[in-house]
Amino acid sequence: MVAILCVSVIGVGACRQDMHNQPKYRGLRPSTFFGDGSSARPLVEGTVARGTLHDDEAFFTGKMDKVTVKELPFPVDEAVLNRGQERYNIYCSPCHDKTGSGNGMVIQRGFKRQPPSYHIDRLRQADVGYFFDVITNGFGAMPDYKAQIAPRDRWAIVAYIRALQLSQHAAASDVPGGDPTKVPQPAGGERAPEKH
Repeated sequence: MVAILCVSVIGVGACRQDMHNQPKYRGLRPSTFFGDGSSARPLVEGTVARGTLHDDEAFFTGKMDKVTVKELPFPVDEAVLNRGQERYNIYCSPCHDKTGSGNGMVIQRGFKRQPPSYHIDRLRQADVGYFFDVITNGFGAMPDYKAQIAPRDRWAIVAYIRALQLSQHAAASDVPGGDPTKVPQPAGGERAPEKH
């Protein structure tokens, strides 16, 4: 009985209401303490919020000293292209279509502002940093995608756009190991059926 009474007294002492009622501010609530009336305080000058240090200008902006970069900031391999294709198909193909000609389903369903084809000379000659900047900040009727697509994925999309451009304008010398104009002959001497 005494043990139960001791435990009860300790338990009541631990549940103090004044801990719940202590002075505090909840996010985005007004404050009479600060002169500007806001409980949310601006960052101290020179501080960087966790996860927002963007010390590689070219990687995070597609530019170096306000000039678009000409090279991707990391090597491109099959995994990067596969990721770029996946992200492109999700975010870009609804307007730009899967080949990059600018006739995606959104356009086919009546959206009036058709994006330019990636295969026009102006975009084939554009720096990779230009594409990254447009994906990041938007352009014309195209919204920005910086909140939806991480920087590395934006670069993967840019690499895939370059692959799409090359696929429509490749020369025989661009194909390693052979001439793409020659159709391989299957065993038995029959000509392979042409694809339509």
